[in-house]
Amino acid sequence: MKKVQISVRRLVEFVQRSGSIDSRMTSSDRALEGTKIHQLLQKEAGEEYVAEVRLNIDRVVDGVAFSLDGRADGIINEQMIDEIKTTETPMEEITEDFRPLHWAQLICYGFMLAEKSDLAEVTLQLTYYQVTDKEVKQFQRVMSREEMSTFVDDLLSKYAIWAKAAAAWEMKRNKTIQELTFPYDSYRNGQRELAIAVYRTVSSEESLFCEAPTGIGKTMSTLFPGVKAMGEGKTDKLFYFTAKTITRQVAEDALDEMRRKGLAARSVTITAKDKICFLDERKCEPDHCQFARGYYDRLNEALFDMLQSEEAITRPVVEGYARKYTLCPFELSLDVALFCDVIVCDYNYLFDPVVYLKRFFAEGPGKYTFLVDEVHNLVDRARSMYSATLRKSLVMQVKRGLDKKLNKRILNSVNAMNKEMIAVNKKLTDLGETIYVEKEKMADWNDAVLKFTFVAKEWLPQNTQSESQADVLELYFESLRYLAIAEFYDERYVTQITSCRGDLDIKQLCLDPAFLLSEKLKLGSSSVLFSATLRPIDYYTNVLGGEKDTSRMMFASPFKQKNMHLLVADYISTKYQMRETSLEAVVDALYALASGKTGNYLFFFPSFLYLQNVYDLFNEKYPDVRVRKQETAMDEEQREHFLGEFQAGNEETLVGFCVLGGVFSEGIDLRGERLIGAAIVGVGLAQLNHESDLIKDYYNKTIGRGFDYAYQIPGMNKVLQAVGRVIRGESDRGVVLLIEERFSADRYRALFPAHWNHAKTVKSTQEISREVNGFWQNS
Repeated sequence: MKKVQISVRRLVEFVQRSGSIDSRMTSSDRALEGTKIHQLLQKEAGEEYVAEVRLNIDRVVDGVAFSLDGRADGIINEQMIDEIKTTETPMEEITEDFRPLHWAQLICYGFMLAEKSDLAEVTLQLTYYQVTDKEVKQFQRVMSREEMSTFVDDLLSKYAIWAKAAAAWEMKRNKTIQELTFPYDSYRNGQRELAIAVYRTVSSEESLFCEAPTGIGKTMSTLFPGVKAMGEGKTDKLFYFTAKTITRQVAEDALDEMRRKGLAARSVTITAKDKICFLDERKCEPDHCQFARGYYDRLNEALFDMLQSEEAITRPVVEGYARKYTLCPFELSLDVALFCDVIVCDYNYLFDPVVYLKRFFAEGPGKYTFLVDEVHNLVDRARSMYSATLRKSLVMQVKRGLDKKLNKRILNSVNAMNKEMIAVNKKLTDLGETIYVEKEKMADWNDAVLKFTFVAKEWLPQNTQSESQADVLELYFESLRYLAIAEFYDERYVTQITSCRGDLDIKQLCLDPAFLLSEKLKLGSSSVLFSATLRPIDYYTNVLGGEKDTSRMMFASPFKQKNMHLLVADYISTKYQMRETSLEAVVDALYALASGKTGNYLFFFPSFLYLQNVYDLFNEKYPDVRVRKQETAMDEEQREHFLGEFQAGNEETLVGFCVLGGVFSEGIDLRGERLIGAAIVGVGLAQLNHESDLIKDYYNKTIGRGFDYAYQIPGMNKVLQAVGRVIRGESDRGVVLLIEERFSADRYRALFPAHWNHAKTVKSTQEISREVNGFWQNS
């Protein structure tokens, strides 16, 4: 008999949830407001109050062995159990039956205490703390052990049908995994070694940082050993995290490949709420959205249907069932994920402190394996996820929209925020600056923001028809995020205040996300963080939460070195102050590269402005060459059209002008003749800016490598990614031209991969032409 472990919270929510999804009722995070209030009430309760008590019981119901666990807020005199709930609901609306789920949770804890301490009855105390008015209301019930036993067994009996289905599925899944062989006839160079390393990492519950160049087949090399380890009970679930839709598709394809070899495994792909929402205007409220109204009343029937019929639960599958049962597709994908073996999703569902998957991670670590793809993208994403901004313009927008007579309480809270912003702005004016940096947390400002969230939480459900509701809701969510980030604020943060074009931004800027990322990685039992470009690997280990003893592996490119002719034009400087004078030399060098053979080329530039300048002169000097350029804001259809022009067999040369670090410099797969060459203009450094300088100063103080960490290494990674577009398969051949004198400097050569050691320096346009022509003739 397999033991099913489940928390009290998850059991109660799964069995007893009902009604609608309503974004207005979204609670601010317990870590934000709840923990401090819990601690305050627990402290005030006196010496007889024992806080935060872990409880668990084993129970066999309907042939299922359950292990039920949870943490009670408090036990008083060893025979009364206390459950504390924070709420913004007005006190007069809080009755004894205000939230049945709260009593259900409390009864479970009461029964667990009765079993543990052999009590005939237990006093159950439900404590509500109204955060706006700071009032407390308590309700008590006395229940016998038998009454609580019946209640808990009824909950477990309702869950047992799902537990049995899950156990039967797991037996079937594991049998197919044991029989599963590697889905291809042979391993590519490095692929077997990577797969073995991943399997060992999962088995030993450790972490691995890995550079696996294009061509190794890193998606299959990580998923296949992860699946094999799952079949042996070494992990319960695989999470495949990535930043791009195209990479999620590759993960889906790898799973399908294993299914063709006999694997039975359920996977779900989680698509962002804004992308998958069926409505033109996303408003997650029952009055506005039929898919939110009564969601939980229809959910379990849909889940049962889906789990009986589907294994690869991709976006179209989710949308199909969501329409069939009139359910929110986003929430449906999250709910079905609880029953899936592999979850494919964006980074933010683990790392983001606001939108992470609370269903899995809110209650502490699980036996999960995290496979984090294209992890070089996580550095900037992490800083963004752990930073938060509030703008004066949004505060003023809310203020102007509120009726002074009808909305006095919320208007006062908005005015308090505005008053703090005026004081901050005056400080800037007195200093004669447009940017000011505060090292410490801004306590008065944060307090004003917190008070606004309390009032707004109460105001929003009562003012659904107000014209200001959308603005208040936006400021409410932005404020919740700001306060969530404030909980992490320490020496790795600064507050940057910026005055620009009549607006004022207050930003909590995360300089170093490593510690926060490492804490998130601890929510799983093992993790593999990998990318085609991850050098220097010590840098990525440091900034992405690795430890000194974390395993690191770097694999050589599986492709023949001679297939890529790499040239370094170090006779040209593209430094910002030299761009005007070197413009013609750059254009001539690019033309020399593209003249060697008719085909498709991509040229990459550090900014749109520089791209435009080169593009204009190139068109003027060489009007016969067919050119296309990346625009500043291209939607998915425009991007597809751009890439669609790069076809094998084009009768004339096509050159695409793109931005380094943009959508076309990584993640795209133009195989064979679809792309035969690329040029990278510059070393990828971001323009000097205030935020990067703050990061530079931080790393100068902590490890003495500020410029490297803030500018050079991130810039060089963009170069490596762009070069990686050219050779995508074993038979691909192509030319790459690096234009910039700094590419010959030792500090940049040290960042070249080993398979670039054949790079040839060229000193003129004529040399470029000679080298390119020679390469293609020899090919």
